[in-house]
Amino acid sequence: MEPNSKRREDYRKKRSSLNLHRNHVLAAPTGALKGNLFARVCGIVLVLCVSCGLAWAAHMYFALHSAIDGQSGNSATSALIAQRKPISILILGVDQGLEGRHDKGNSDTLILATANPGKNKATMTSIPRDTLANILGDPGDKYNMFRVNSAYGIGGSKASMRTVSALLDVPINYYVEVNMKALKSLVNAVGGVDVNVPFDFSYDWCDFHKGKQHLNGRHAVAYVRMRHDDPHGDYGRQMRQRQVINAVVHKAISVDSIANYRNLVKIFTKYVRTNLTFNDMLALALTYRGCSQNIDSGYIQGHDAWINGSSIQVVSTAELQKASDKIRTNLDLEKKVLDNDETKLNKLNEQNNNIKWKDPNPFTNYQIYHSVVTDESENNSTGTDTSDDNSTGQ
Repeated sequence: MEPNSKRREDYRKKRSSLNLHRNHVLAAPTGALKGNLFARVCGIVLVLCVSCGLAWAAHMYFALHSAIDGQSGNSATSALIAQRKPISILILGVDQGLEGRHDKGNSDTLILATANPGKNKATMTSIPRDTLANILGDPGDKYNMFRVNSAYGIGGSKASMRTVSALLDVPINYYVEVNMKALKSLVNAVGGVDVNVPFDFSYDWCDFHKGKQHLNGRHAVAYVRMRHDDPHGDYGRQMRQRQVINAVVHKAISVDSIANYRNLVKIFTKYVRTNLTFNDMLALALTYRGCSQNIDSGYIQGHDAWINGSSIQVVSTAELQKASDKIRTNLDLEKKVLDNDETKLNKLNEQNNNIKWKDPNPFTNYQIYHSVVTDESENNSTGTDTSDDNSTGQ
């Protein structure tokens, strides 16, 4: 016998024994392995589901992260939000591309929102787009009294923030600029929104009936744009805008919208600009959520006026002060007596032109002085400034 014969024989016996054992297991009664097999299959399916879910969540996380932080170039959480401090956000609805417009556009919607996590309270204050204000953002900040929505056309979101901040003497920390072309897509992406329609009306081939109504994207655009048939004019439209914004925000952060995140990311990337980072938004959703349950919603009431042939909304000092007090209170700031270009202009018109704020008729004698001067003697009775100073009053 060859020297290796014994080892080969031992190997064959061992291999045969293994095969017999394996065949025995495979030939075992079905019931003996049924429990084990079912558990293993369930385990595999569970692992696959969890893996797919984590992969999808990670994909959407980084897609949204990239979409938002690609604009600001910074993913860090802002100090105010990280410390759960009260914050203010100016929401701008830009009308570029609507109704045939192809220019930079104006801010058709201006809403100043605040959120105070300590009080679990938020405020939303609509500012009429035709409100008279000193528009900050021109080179050199030239004195320029005109409609507040024109600030966006002059200097974008930054000019709008500066103008509204000076108008109400409140700090504005962040902005969210939404191209109104996105509203249709945003509403569709969250599966539509429910609103309480205040009265029956039709606009842009869409019918609305008083009471609760579910709106798709096209109907939502028509709902927030109608103005002339509203008994409250632009103020009624502002109310409807706040309704839709609230509804979109609630739907966007709800579990039901997870399947639509891909569409939301695409829309956000294309139509929304903001200086909030992804981590800011994540922190807001997690730690400021309670504020959304207690929103004090309102608007600044202006008075109709015809100035140099233009329809303008002029706001009394008392109305500006009321809005400033409410906003500063929710930001945990002390109230301050307003003393800005707008209040000085009001004072001059009250003194020189006998403006009465309780008069229901549109003002036809409200004057825009070339520069605001507190010394009445430096202005003549026609409201023409004798100097060339273009002071901003800041």
